[in-house]
Amino acid sequence: MTSPPAAHRGIRRSVRLFAAFLVEQTDPHRFYSELAADSIDLLREHTDLRGRTVLDVGAGPSEFAQAFHDEGARYLPLDHDATVASVREQGVVGDARQLPLADGSVDVVFSSNMWEHVPDPEAVADELLRVTRPGGIVFLSYTNWLSPWGGHETSPWHWLGGQRAMRRYERKHGHPPKNRVGETLHRVSVRQGLEWSRSADADVLAARPRYLPDWCAPIVRLPGIREVVTWNLLLVLRRR
Repeated sequence: MTSPPAAHRGIRRSVRLFAAFLVEQTDPHRFYSELAADSIDLLREHTDLRGRTVLDVGAGPSEFAQAFHDEGARYLPLDHDATVASVREQGVVGDARQLPLADGSVDVVFSSNMWEHVPDPEAVADELLRVTRPGGIVFLSYTNWLSPWGGHETSPWHWLGGQRAMRRYERKHGHPPKNRVGETLHRVSVRQGLEWSRSADADVLAARPRYLPDWCAPIVRLPGIREVVTWNLLLVLRRR
């Protein structure tokens, strides 16, 4: 199956995704369904998923499992948390820093919004590439720390400091945030992802803001500005 030309990723798509993002807490099914469908569209540009083994590292909600199954992929979710619905039903509990899979054992590795939650992201990225077969695809996207959503639920106060943002959140809500900087959330940058991708034994097929229109792709070439404007970096690589 072929996807529409890349020009379809314009303002309307970005508005639709951000509108879904605003209801993540109140209508998670809408949000995750939109994000899963968009992820499939992005992958279609680089590979046919039908019959392919897809490893989802940092497994998403069941909407991702359904989207990959509908596309005809063999979907394998992996997460360190055994209570994640897709993992509990059909997946693997494991550490992204030491994936319990053999070298070159999967066709596609998909990792969405997990990189900022691990203390050694480059080591995790190396593992994603290790388990991908030669010619296979690695899809890696993450929210960088200085983006508007870098502090996750403490945003945008994280711009004034991660600890200060957490204290403010706890005062307001009466409990600490789920995403705690230095513990369950880490300060990753766009620069880190770009530097890792350039050093990897892979061809970089895409390096651009995930949710923004295609014409925003040159932003990642602008140090400093890219750390604030990118919001979420998308890297797609083909292993050599």
